[in-house]
Amino acid sequence: MTFKQSIPNAITSLNLFCGSLAVVYAFEGYLHIAALLVIIASVFDFLDGLSARILKAYSAIGKELDSLADLVSFGLAPSVIVYISMQQNAPDWGPQLAGLNILPFVAFSITVFSALRLAIFNLDESQTESFIGLPTPANAIFFISFPLVLHYGSEQSFLFEFYNSITGSFYILALLSVVSSYLMVSNLPLFSLKFKNLSFTPNRIRYIFVLLCVVMVLFLGIYALPLFIVGYILLSVADKLFRISS
Repeated sequence: MTFKQSIPNAITSLNLFCGSLAVVYAFEGYLHIAALLVIIASVFDFLDGLSARILKAYSAIGKELDSLADLVSFGLAPSVIVYISMQQNAPDWGPQLAGLNILPFVAFSITVFSALRLAIFNLDESQTESFIGLPTPANAIFFISFPLVLHYGSEQSFLFEFYNSITGSFYILALLSVVSSYLMVSNLPLFSLKFKNLSFTPNRIRYIFVLLCVVMVLFLGIYALPLFIVGYILLSVADKLFRISS
């Protein structure tokens, strides 16, 4: 492997490192720090692909390393964050194993289905211009946005109480874990956020999404974070139904 080829892999390793730290901080109870580390990991995930394209430094090991890093950063780390929240609010009737309520273990369905999603993606060469199923980074961002909103948002906002009620409900988190796991391996078509150029017509759906995100941030501030992924899914469905991107 040449030095040029090792640059993207080094960046991917930073993604993996941040994801590993996110798991540690989540288990220590610092969910907002864990969430920030997942976001940093997503930046490295973007940069490794960008550097590979710029340097033309593609390699088989780089592709495999990227999937392994993504599994930790966008599969295991968000699972642990959700697990901690579910464990704190688990029902008393849950069965015990070695002193632990096993019901919150459903959070790790995110990890399992993230692995399946990444394996499917690696074998499916058609997912270059768009995605089939919810990408693991998007799924991770949805879940890690809740501790960020609750840590940095104002308690005076009605949305604070709304998001707090979500993270404080074992049943809602369990439902979200199962639904998101299904979406990752579903046949749901989703547009890619990669801009190949700045022309409006081929990137219409992407510009609409960016505008939607800007509007949500202007009106909702940090509370818009979880809605980014909801908007992404709904806009993809609308694109499929009405062919907005064509």
